[in-house]
Amino acid sequence: MPKSNKAVALKMAYSLPSSHLGTNRKSDQLERLAQDIKKVNGKASHFVVADVSKETEVEEMVNAVSKTLGELRVMVANAGIITRSKTTIDYSADEWDKIFAVNTRGVFLSYKYAARQMIAQGNGGRILGASSLAGRKAGLEASAYCASKFAVRGLTQSAALELGKFGITVNAYAPGFTKTALNEPFWDDPDSLLRKYGLVMPSYFKLGEPEYIASLVSYLASEEAHYVTGQTISPNGGSASFCCQYRSKTNCRELHIYSFDSYSLLLKDQRVFLHGGEFHTFRLPVPGLWIDILEKVKAAGLNSISVYTHMGLLNPSRGVIDFNDWRDLQPLFDAAREVGVWITLRPGPYINAETTAGGIAHWITSEVAGTLRTNASDYREAWTPYIQAIASKIRGNEITDGGPVILLQIDNEYNLDTGETYMAQLEATYREAGIVIPFTYNDAGNQDHFINGTGAVDLHGNDYYPQRYDCADPDEWHTVVDYYDYHMQVDSSQPFYVPEMQGGSLNGWGPGSAQYSGCTLLTGPEFENVFYRQLWASNVKLVSYYMFYGGTSWGALPYGGVYTSYDYGGTISESRALTPKHPEIKLQGIFLRSSPEFYKTNRIGNSSIGLPGGSGVSDPSAVAVTFLQNPDSGAGFWIVRQNDSTSTAITSFTLDVTTVHGDVLHLPLVTSAITLSGRESKVVLTDYAYGAKSRMLYSTAQVFFSGSIDSRDVLFLYGDASQSHEFGLALSGFSSSADVFTATNGTSVGLSEAITVISFSAPFSPGLVTVFESDTQLILFADTPTASMFFAPTISSSTSIDPHKSYWSIGTNETVLIGGPYLVRSASIASDSRILNIRGDLNLTYQSNGTKIIIVGPARITSATWNGKQIDLRAASGTSQRHTPSIVLMGTIPAPNGAQVAVKVPTLSGWKFRNSLPEISKTFDDSSWTVANHTTTNIPFPMYYGDGRILYGCDYGFCENIVLWRGHFNATGLEKSVNLSINGGEAFAASVWLNGVFLNTSYGNASASSNILEETDDQFIFPKGVLLPGEDNVITILQDNMGLNETVLTLNDPKSPRGIRGFRLDCGIFSEWRVQGKIGGYSGYPDKVRGILNEGGLFGERKGWHLPGFDTTDWIGRPLSSGLPNASAGAGFFVTTFNLSVPIGLDVFMSFTFEEELGQSYRAYLFVNGWMLGKRVANLGPQFEFPVHQGILDYQGVNTVAVAVWSMESNVAISPQLNLTASSILSGGVTHIEMNNPKWSPEGRE
Repeated sequence: MPKSNKAVALKMAYSLPSSHLGTNRKSDQLERLAQDIKKVNGKASHFVVADVSKETEVEEMVNAVSKTLGELRVMVANAGIITRSKTTIDYSADEWDKIFAVNTRGVFLSYKYAARQMIAQGNGGRILGASSLAGRKAGLEASAYCASKFAVRGLTQSAALELGKFGITVNAYAPGFTKTALNEPFWDDPDSLLRKYGLVMPSYFKLGEPEYIASLVSYLASEEAHYVTGQTISPNGGSASFCCQYRSKTNCRELHIYSFDSYSLLLKDQRVFLHGGEFHTFRLPVPGLWIDILEKVKAAGLNSISVYTHMGLLNPSRGVIDFNDWRDLQPLFDAAREVGVWITLRPGPYINAETTAGGIAHWITSEVAGTLRTNASDYREAWTPYIQAIASKIRGNEITDGGPVILLQIDNEYNLDTGETYMAQLEATYREAGIVIPFTYNDAGNQDHFINGTGAVDLHGNDYYPQRYDCADPDEWHTVVDYYDYHMQVDSSQPFYVPEMQGGSLNGWGPGSAQYSGCTLLTGPEFENVFYRQLWASNVKLVSYYMFYGGTSWGALPYGGVYTSYDYGGTISESRALTPKHPEIKLQGIFLRSSPEFYKTNRIGNSSIGLPGGSGVSDPSAVAVTFLQNPDSGAGFWIVRQNDSTSTAITSFTLDVTTVHGDVLHLPLVTSAITLSGRESKVVLTDYAYGAKSRMLYSTAQVFFSGSIDSRDVLFLYGDASQSHEFGLALSGFSSSADVFTATNGTSVGLSEAITVISFSAPFSPGLVTVFESDTQLILFADTPTASMFFAPTISSSTSIDPHKSYWSIGTNETVLIGGPYLVRSASIASDSRILNIRGDLNLTYQSNGTKIIIVGPARITSATWNGKQIDLRAASGTSQRHTPSIVLMGTIPAPNGAQVAVKVPTLSGWKFRNSLPEISKTFDDSSWTVANHTTTNIPFPMYYGDGRILYGCDYGFCENIVLWRGHFNATGLEKSVNLSINGGEAFAASVWLNGVFLNTSYGNASASSNILEETDDQFIFPKGVLLPGEDNVITILQDNMGLNETVLTLNDPKSPRGIRGFRLDCGIFSEWRVQGKIGGYSGYPDKVRGILNEGGLFGERKGWHLPGFDTTDWIGRPLSSGLPNASAGAGFFVTTFNLSVPIGLDVFMSFTFEEELGQSYRAYLFVNGWMLGKRVANLGPQFEFPVHQGILDYQGVNTVAVAVWSMESNVAISPQLNLTASSILSGGVTHIEMNNPKWSPEGRE
């Protein structure tokens, strides 16, 4: 007899006049239970043995009960069985049917015959069925059991609808983890049971006793439950809300619950608005600089980053996984934990990201026959070691282990309904490897893949790029989109997650393409202001901006649609400079960080469909309003913008809002109107809490910061000086002597006497105003530019051992406000100290004198340091001096020593030159090259013409950068031309020679990502006298591979046919084709540090001429600006060295800049200390400036720059004008960065 059945029977014995026991196959147990019941109530019980899976036995059981007891009042269908440790694919049909026969068929038959009897009796009744927590949340290796219990829930609801008219209630109970016979193997280790269902056991949880379940069943069977029907109620001790499993019981009990509901994410029992940006470490291959990006992310008020990993870089060949050097993820995890930034990891295998093959390893594109991104067995075999290796890196770094990783994305933008099994395989591989954090997915736009069913993830998300990508016309706006209805239709039970919100724009090749500065304008502060607040209006509570820092697509990293720079117009530029977008993000980020009431809101209405009674806007045709409200506190967030979001008009209006007490306020109360200046959005607040005890009645001003500093409730508001602003709140303090604002008693505007309305009438003077300050409150106001100069660094305990001590609200709630410097990275106060230690950056580019600083911090602070140097502080002017000392302090950061001395940027001179294309010579020995003789391929794009041989570089291990082909034929003398179809991707080029004589160049083309030409089909005419009849003749092709395609039209698009898709002499045949790419191909390339994508197949690259330390003493001197000798077509290497002596503590943003006009017919491959950091396509553009960071550059030593120049036309002079330039000089946060630039070695080279 299962313990739950026994407990139910005993409990009901107290409340029912008589009882009948049935369905147990063991009559001896039933006899003992009948005796126990008699001891409880002194009444006899009866039992019937029946098999509930057999209809006749159930019918006979019901008839026997009715006959014996006179009527049937309650039916409890509680029989159940389970088979453990069976995956779906391992169940036999018989095993599946057996479980359903008892758990589902048995309940159905019990309902059926009990209902018939109760209907015949005419007195109503109670029918109860046993579901399970497993019928609400499925678990691993129990699919039959879970499915059978899910079915009971549906059966119960339908039966309740059908039987209600007969006075019969039908309910189910879904017990959580209970001490029953089914779970007896887990009694001593309940944690292992919860792991089966992907759940956590927090410190307060314990397995339920059968009596807990019996109490619920007894109630549902009673007359008191007459109003309850059609319900499945789950007594589970809270386990239904646990949604992440943990490996470590200790960590689990320390960290409590990781969960989410329909509102937002919860971490360690704290609601979190996940607010982040995208950052790819592989686009900044200097691990010492990653913390620089993370600190700039956090300085903007963000709390997370989203990170792609690139399979192609980590898995260069079959069986090889490489996490060495800059490919290692651990430095990122460590830096994120130190800074206090969460990580959503997105390992693919497919990531898109404008990278070659969308991230899929190149070797897979040629070695795997099956369709990519499907459940093809050979594709699964290919990706499994990579996913297992990623899992091994994640383990120990999940939030459950004190790490920063909280979400794991499965693949990316699949956008097909055929990938369920593939997604499920990826998920299972991670779980089997011990990964416990929730899975997410990024759908492209308003789609609904993998929300339910096979392959479904825990948290579904959508990406949005509403402004699109026309960086050449940044003033042309698209309208905002309200995504709320879509989310509510497809995924209302989960918080609204946007894993990619447009944070910039990609940019393509071509003379018509804009620089990334245009992308920065396209998605600039106005865009952020309007479009990001529209996400808030859509009730989004998790968002990541793509890209926040774009970086560099160096080497062969980009796919053909983009060039080397991946600046993306992000908030942080490719050089790592803060763009004008950073202040606007910071204003939003600190507000969100300060407003926990916003993490849980319902959307009450908007001006299109209606606002709550009495609310509204004076001109709904001009102004759009969306009202969100916290259901617990009543705090209101009224998001307003131009109804035509593209409008640049100045619009003034009034807004009627409803407070939590039902009062209608006609805002503004004192000033004349609320104003939107063109492309602007605002949040009008009602009943807004700030600090520990204070609440603001309303505000038309914007809130930058609210919280507690020391013992004061601090509120920092702001607004444009050309507009009027006001806010009403209860104050207990003293006004400063400033006269830029007006204080109005609430009674004069229809409010309580306790409310004071503070108003700032336009225009007002810029600067920070201390409105009120007392021992309990501090109210600050500033114009928008002044507010945007402030930072709010978190302060963590120096003595805490909490691994999450740096995370806002999770590990610390202490902060200070600091205004003035270019960047504030961190602040700290020792527990027994009166000194505030600040670390950050000053911009010395335009300011070399001292920098004024304003600090709002604890009252005990008397002095501060800036990067270790003393700052003298004084009370800020205009602050209250009565009763309590002001916590608003001012000072000056002294200029760094030697700041007046400009950093000397050397001139690039002393170039050495050597020809790098000996392969065009007929006599060149290509016997060591690979014979290109394949006649079959896994690349699904056929040859256009030829003789059956397949000339795709990837088939021979040469997918990256420059590839050379040599075709031999014995001439008869009749040959006049050769036709070649060459595929290289967007903006590619291929030059062709016969016996050393230049024939022509085929050009792929693109202009602002249009006019795309991935391949050419040209005829090359043989000049007279070049052909050698009766001898071996050689066609040499120099081809640039621009990267493999991403998935656009088919899943196999990354299997791009880069190479020669057609070859044909006008008469005669080719005897042999040979091919050479980068030395070593997929597996034998010698430069394991810089990796598989760094080099191509140029002769100089194969020799290692681009590497530091290669001896060029016997090369000829030739200026780079002179181009190739004799204005010939071909390729040559130019190499020089230069010294840098940048003082420690300065961060200088340097670039290599080609300063000649666009249009010359050459390509240049820029190598800095061995790293290929630029591909200059001078005939197309647009890129001419190539940023290079410290760590690649040796700031205090000798640097090597090599430029491989490919001149694509003969008798056409080229003149590359390359200079080293510096755009900004910062002092402070970035100090000495370790380098890893291996020097030349003959090992593995030709």
